[in-house]
Amino acid sequence: MTPEPEIVGQDRTPIRLVIFDWAGTTVDHGSLAPVYAFHEAFRVNGVEISHSDIRGPMGLHKKDHIRELFGLDSVASQWREAHGCDWSEDDVQTLYETFMPVQVEKAQELSDVIPGVAECIDELRSRGILVGASTGYPRIVADPIIAATKSQGYHPDANVCADEVPGGRPAPWMIFRNMEQLGVFPPPAVLKIGDTRPDILAGLNAGVRTLGISETGSEVGLSAEDFESLSETDQQQAVTRAEEVLATAGAEAVLRRVADLPQWLDETGC
Repeated sequence: MTPEPEIVGQDRTPIRLVIFDWAGTTVDHGSLAPVYAFHEAFRVNGVEISHSDIRGPMGLHKKDHIRELFGLDSVASQWREAHGCDWSEDDVQTLYETFMPVQVEKAQELSDVIPGVAECIDELRSRGILVGASTGYPRIVADPIIAATKSQGYHPDANVCADEVPGGRPAPWMIFRNMEQLGVFPPPAVLKIGDTRPDILAGLNAGVRTLGISETGSEVGLSAEDFESLSETDQQQAVTRAEEVLATAGAEAVLRRVADLPQWLDETGC
């Protein structure tokens, strides 16, 4: 049985659990799989939507993401023209059913662990820190990714999906479920890390410490190869824009990549 920790103030509470997002944080550099899947799902239903528009609601439960995209005037008008009526909740379900098999395929194709993640996890465990995970993916999408990453050295102690809780991000339920499964409290003993605004808001809503990830995440939105092809100036500009979004959302700090986490823990005395 896990011993109950002493409940102390945040400034004295050591980090005992780190909860990572998946796409854009630990796998799928640039969080590309959801973008490709949303684009295809809308395209086959008569709507062309830009990748930048698709990224706007990134981090939400995928049905909520579809609703947000339907809320765009350009999407709503294309849907009306293609289908002769305004979109409805039935259409959200139709898009979701179209989206899911493409998402499963793309997520498996892009399940490479981002460099430095496995080494970071080893370092956390050497410090006695547990590793959790949460994702906007449903379990049917997440399970093949979890299986693929295990052989690459990344296997969280707990993983919670958006379809296993009452509501996805920015609600705190996936964070609380990780805490419950791993027996870790109080919230200041937990660190949530993600690459999207809903990741940050979920951490704030849960009362845990919260970090953003810029370079590998959705706000930059580039594969490792495409990011490396940029000039140093363009790289820095892209990272700075991402940092501003995540910091404005309320992140305590923004790291470029998960590999930078051990150094941040040392510098902050966590």
